[in-house]
Amino acid sequence: MNPSKLTVVLSQAQGQHPVRRHLEENLASALLLEHGIDVSVIPHLYDLTEDHTGMLFLRSITGDIVVLSWLYPRAAHWMLDRHGVKGKPGEARLAGGEEEEEEEEEVGPASEDTEAIGDEEKPKPIEAADVPDRYIYTLDLRQQDRPEPYLEEIRRIAAECLGRRKNTLSEGHSASRAGEMKPRGFIARESIAGPAASRGNGRPGSEQLLATPARRRWYPVIDFSRCTNCMECIDFCLFGVYGVDAKDRILVENPDNCKKGCPACSRVCPEHAIIFPEYKTPAIAGANLGSISGLKIDLTRFFGGDDALSLAAKERDRELVRDGRSAVGLTAGIPKRQGARNKEGPRDELDQLMDKLDKLDL
Repeated sequence: MNPSKLTVVLSQAQGQHPVRRHLEENLASALLLEHGIDVSVIPHLYDLTEDHTGMLFLRSITGDIVVLSWLYPRAAHWMLDRHGVKGKPGEARLAGGEEEEEEEEEVGPASEDTEAIGDEEKPKPIEAADVPDRYIYTLDLRQQDRPEPYLEEIRRIAAECLGRRKNTLSEGHSASRAGEMKPRGFIARESIAGPAASRGNGRPGSEQLLATPARRRWYPVIDFSRCTNCMECIDFCLFGVYGVDAKDRILVENPDNCKKGCPACSRVCPEHAIIFPEYKTPAIAGANLGSISGLKIDLTRFFGGDDALSLAAKERDRELVRDGRSAVGLTAGIPKRQGARNKEGPRDELDQLMDKLDKLDL
């Protein structure tokens, strides 16, 4: 297969939403007719297990990738990373975007703003490990309701990737092996129908491989560009979801131990590095944190203070009781950064800073 082609993977929406299916079908059909594009369709990215055909396909791709999904781009990127589909984040320029407003009770900590406040040096994120020299572009299918903006952006990305490959070749690197390893097109059984997706149209990337449907899942995804490996999540979670790797880096070790609908650990993360891609609130679902709006805000709450911690403890207690265990409230796994606010004793510098910020009239 021609190594100059760009692999585009379309991740389907959960369920059978007619509007979303219509956009998926139109996009897949149009992409199959694009020169320089190999298009593939897989089930919903969040639902894929390690051994699912769709995930095996994704891990077989060696070059640049564009992933279209019904997820925030940050969530999609780090979801791929946790499954071993690694690459540098490609810069997308798709119009529209994350304009949804936060729900009042769901505001969580924000690392960008903590960096600008206080004298202490901000902990450095641990970043992704073993990232190859290729780019992964993640596009949110909720940004536009027509295929044309996506097609235009994918053409731009394809040209950008081709230019980068040409520069690499001019520096003496060979792409022949990469071309031999490029996977063939993949179309999920339950998705695109019609002549454009049939096996016999002669288009590269249109051959149909079958995938088993994926059941719905719920688990946290760690954004390693934010995570400082503080381990507060593993202390707070009492369900065995988190673990550490051989390098003592936090990881989601047992994703299916997570309790469906519960985002508690994301509320106690001081860097807002824990994403639940299907949660109702954009900040927890992986939206990029924007500027603060409004004349007054409760900054202790914004940084994950007592309100967020209490809410997280209630959510955790609810799941403990459902499991037949005893509720623990604020007596177990309280994050180190916030624990001092729930006990008698000397207050550290961060406590004092939060008290001062609460009194500010912004």
